[in-house]
Amino acid sequence: MPPTLAQVEAALHRRWIAAEGTALRKEDARKAREVHALLGEIARCGGRDPWLVDAAAGRAYVGLLAVELLGFRRVVVIEHQERHAHTGRALAAAFPDAEVSIHAAEVGDATVWPERPDIAVGLHACGPATDAIIERATAAAARWILLVPCCYGAQVPFWARARAIAQALGVPPQAEPLGRLLRGLVDAERTLRLEAAGYEVTVVPLVPPTVTPHNLCWRCRRALDPRRAADAARRLAALTEGPLGGSGWWSAP
Repeated sequence: MPPTLAQVEAALHRRWIAAEGTALRKEDARKAREVHALLGEIARCGGRDPWLVDAAAGRAYVGLLAVELLGFRRVVVIEHQERHAHTGRALAAAFPDAEVSIHAAEVGDATVWPERPDIAVGLHACGPATDAIIERATAAAARWILLVPCCYGAQVPFWARARAIAQALGVPPQAEPLGRLLRGLVDAERTLRLEAAGYEVTVVPLVPPTVTPHNLCWRCRRALDPRRAADAARRLAALTEGPLGGSGWWSAP
């Protein structure tokens, strides 16, 4: 059963703040709401003794709270900042009955990914980290992938192509309408990439946009429907390689 928000807030405060007489700061309270919602998604994925990968994990809130509040016994945490990984290892010592591996590594490092994890998550994986998680999680044949992308810009692999499409379409250069289109094109490319890899993808709000503007969650189940995967691959090729602004890069279902 998913934990309550109060349980998440209490555990976050107890494990990561651990100072009597203090309360969660506003940013901590927002993070608690995001983690609470994502733990609910993880709980619904099911599985027997599931294996979880918490990628681009930051302070490892998701991975360690999945152990404490959902009873997970096998968790791999991947975080490129050594100081966060070091803190995570210290906190993981509180769960001697769980197998928690914490790696200070880039999320694209194949050597730290297990084969066939049940669930791979990336909560606010910044910029190209989301794309690296997609590449590694699909290559590892994760049964479920839960992604909440964060930050868009020139470092995202598809960004330059998205700008070229927008320019070919004659989109005005004002920042807000152009930015919305570019983010939408990046989201479309990521969705098609997941579908072409055999995943059934649903995009849902994880939390209200008042909590964070980066509030969408890609809920991806490995379905391996060859017809749908082939159609997604065709659309992906048209989007990434087809004529700019012409009928070749987009066709209705």
